[in-house]
Amino acid sequence: MKIYVASSWRNLLQPAIVSMLRSSGHEVYDFKNPAPDNTGFAWREIDGGWDTWTPQQYRAALEHPLAKRGFKHDMDALRGCDACVLVLPSGRSASWEFGWALGQGKIGAVVMFEKCEPELMYLGNPILTSPDELFDWAEFNSANCK
Repeated sequence: MKIYVASSWRNLLQPAIVSMLRSSGHEVYDFKNPAPDNTGFAWREIDGGWDTWTPQQYRAALEHPLAKRGFKHDMDALRGCDACVLVLPSGRSASWEFGWALGQGKIGAVVMFEKCEPELMYLGNPILTSPDELFDWAEFNSANCK
């Protein structure tokens, strides 16, 4: 099964989730390493002062070739995935990716191994609270995805 893992760059659990799913035989997209020659997109590649941008500077930065390349990598992976796993805590981009995937009819699950702020809109998707639940979910959906 092709799985898109959506999370935050700051989430220390994200690399372990990618590893666990890959070790179970799944093809997993890792936004931190989307391709052999690509360590993922970061705003600092465009401008080291990205965190002080005005709305106009942000809008202009979205047109930068590096931003467009990063967006294309992520969107191509989202379009091609069978399932999207949202690893909490996450940020705005991951929430958008998860919602987009669900809107396209992809399978979804939320990984919440630690206490997080509740979110009503996760209703209808499994909340996986341990590695065993994640493995079981992936195995079940992989068998039913074929």
